[in-house]
Formats: sequence, C-alpha cells, structure tokens
Amino acid sequence: MKVSFSAAFLSLILSGEYLCDAFAPAGSKFGIVSNELDFSLDAIRRRGGPRQPRRVEEKPPMNLEVPNIQLRVVTPNPKGKDDPLGIMGRAEALSLAKDMGGLDLVLINAKSDPPVCKIVDYSKFRYEKERKAKMLKKNSKATEVKEVKMSYKIDVHDYNVRKKNASKFIGQGNRVKCTIMFKGREIQHDKLGIELLGKLATDLEDVCLMEGKPKREGRNLSCILTPRPEVVKKINEKKRAEEKKKRKAKEEGKKQFEEKQAQKAAAKGVTANAANGGRILDFDSEDSLDDLDELLKGDDLTDDLFG
Repeated sequence: MKVSFSAAFLSLILSGEYLCDAFAPAGSKFGIVSNELDFSLDAIRRRGGPRQPRRVEEKPPMNLEVPNIQLRVVTPNPKGKDDPLGIMGRAEALSLAKDMGGLDLVLINAKSDPPVCKIVDYSKFRYEKERKAKMLKKNSKATEVKEVKMSYKIDVHDYNVRKKNASKFIGQGNRVKCTIMFKGREIQHDKLGIELLGKLATDLEDVCLMEGKPKREGRNLSCILTPRPEVVKKINEKKRAEEKKKRKAKEEGKKQFEEKQAQKAAAKGVTANAANGGRILDFDSEDSLDDLDELLKGDDLTDDLFG
C-alpha cells in the first residue's frame, strides 16, 4: 500500500513538472513565469489592480531655498491685500520673517525683476490658495453648446419658437448650434437650408454672430451662433452683482447673529444681578456683611435641625 502511494505521488510530481514545462514561456524553467505575470497575479490578490503613484505636492521655494539675491518682499494685511516692505536681501528678509512671529519667506513670482517673495505662514498661504481655486472652479461654468433643430420647410410659428429658444440660450451665455435636417431627396434643396440659417442669423444679429459658414454634416446642414461681447459682458456683470448680494446678505446674517448672542449674554447678566437684589456685596463693609447674614439665615426648622 505504501509503495503504490509513493509511486502515485511520484507520478503526480513528474506530470506536474512536465505540465509546467509545457505551459512555461520560452527561456523559463519549471514553469517560472515572467515578472509581468507575477505583477498581474499580485494585483488580483490585492483585489485592486496596480497602485496609482502618489501625487507629490509641488511646494514653492521657501526660506533658504529662495535665491540669495535682491528680493521684493510683501506681506498680507487684514484686508487680504499685500503691503510692500521694500527691496532687500535674502538674509534681511529671513530675519524680518522671524521677527514677525516665525513666518515663512515664500517665493511667489520668480520671473519678475527683482523676484517677489511673501512673508506669510505657509500652511495658511496654501489653504487660502486651495480655497480660491475651489471657489473659482465652482463659479466658473463652462460654455455649453445648445442645439436648435428644424426643417427647411418649417412653418412661421415653429420658426419663431426656434428663434425664441436660440435667443434664450444666447442670453444665458451659451453657443447655439442651428441644424437643418433633410430626409431622402430633400438634400437637393440645401440652398434653401443655407438661406434659412442666414435668415436666423440676421434676425438674431443684435445678440449673436455666426461662426464661419454653414457646414454639411451628412444629411444635415448646421452653423454655430456665438453671443456678442456686449452680451457676455452683461452676463458677467449680473453674476458679479448676484455674488456681491450674497456676500452682503451673509455678512448681515453674521452680524445679526452676533448681536443676538450679545443680547442673550446681557440678559443673563441682568438676571443674575436681579437675583442678588441688584446689590453688589462688599465684604469690607459691615452693611454688606449684614446683608450676607440676611441672605444666609435659615428658618425655624433649619435652626432646630442644625442649631
């Protein structure tokens, strides 16, 4: 029984060895696979795939990393603007940063003559920079391309509806793609489609311009209408006014909240003073001591229990 088991085990080992040699790549021995396969197997075991490289933060030159030349030094003020401190060397600027509370000397513009450095806390500088970038990304909306489709045989009422929609899209600051659709043999009347697109551009010439000439796209004919600079300017002014209004409302709400908190604190102080009868005890005077005795005196039951 032992001999048969050992023989079967030996045959299994030999068959496995031959199988490994059969499926192994050229130049490998006993089924040793390449590094790429090992890498993919490790990725499968990790249940994730190859790890993405970590993003390394690009820090601007700071302190001793700043070139040892003449520098134009500025520092931020409470209003959020930069106050100039003059032109000085790196050693003097570092000494000034140390005297201002151990701040950092950060190079913000190396291409100017002389280079501009800011004395600021780097962690706060980085936070403000990231916050401004997020706000800019949030407020900046990419221009969309809206589309208006119609036939070259469109009726007057339907044409006015398409024109109204195109005018609305342009008023929002978007570009409009006007498309004339042809079916079957209608494609031979493409000149009528070009005339219709020209008519639409002429009717909306007060708010938009046509980019180039109409183009053929298969069986369709299309052109792009772009808002005029005056329209874009009005839209941007309206956005800025709305943002200013929101900031003002936020500041007023904050001010009202602070006033309410101050009123609550004052009301608590008045309540405590009223509980004391409106009197301030002075322990150096005999009258105040008499008042204290009067406040702390007990009744007959208390005197019988603790007297």
